[in-house]
Amino acid sequence: MSVQAHADAFLARARTAPGSPALVVLDGFVPPGQTAPYLLAYLYSETPELPDSRSVQGASERFVLHAICHSVGGSAGAARAVSQRARGVLLDAVLTVAGRRCFPVRSEGSNPVERDESTGVAVFDQVDLYRLESVPG
Repeated sequence: MSVQAHADAFLARARTAPGSPALVVLDGFVPPGQTAPYLLAYLYSETPELPDSRSVQGASERFVLHAICHSVGGSAGAARAVSQRARGVLLDAVLTVAGRRCFPVRSEGSNPVERDESTGVAVFDQVDLYRLESVPG
């Protein structure tokens, strides 16, 4: 199983969010000069030790990709709008990863919008947590 294949599927799906302009989706890094609005995703994986997700040989087969998604905008409303655009295409989506059977993307929670002025410019950030799970397909 490929961590990157799961990450690519998640990011590609986020980029399909309807609306204009196209939703900017960033993978763990905000390039210099990037302006809001955008979605910044931090992705990490795990292979949980669950008895019901082991093969007959005892190998761990379930793969979990967690996504911490920062919806960034110039106001609280703009941050919520980015969050809603992403949520609309991610929540319950069944993604395609070669050789794997993916379960629907699930929400693991979210935080309220927070204001950040550490760069000298106020930006607003809403954090949403998602989970993508798969087993061999």
